[in-house]
Amino acid sequence: MGRSTKKGPFIDEHLAKKVRELNRTRERKVIKTWSRRSTILPDMVGHTIAVYDGRKHVPIYIAEQMVGHKLGEFAPTRTFKGHGVAGAAAAAAAAAERTTGVTPAASAPSAPAAPSTGS
Repeated sequence: MGRSTKKGPFIDEHLAKKVRELNRTRERKVIKTWSRRSTILPDMVGHTIAVYDGRKHVPIYIAEQMVGHKLGEFAPTRTFKGHGVAGAAAAAAAAAERTTGVTPAASAPSAPAAPSTGS
């Protein structure tokens, strides 16, 4: 649920102070912050804010479409490595089949045939 419009958007005071100072001096420096919870305001458009993702500061250029969102939405904290282990083995088997024309299971020695009882 969103924040009440009566209360207004949340922004950490230290971050708001830095943005006001940069707007006053018309500088374009990178603002480093740990405040992922702060809402992006129209005053921030055009600035670059480096948001901490738990490991490093990710520089984010603030565009007009970002207004109303939180800073943390644009600095993901987790990196997806993929589900490649099982898929890689299947891909290697498929590649071996294409090159040799024989499936890896078919090239393995088979068990001897069971003797028939001649009913």
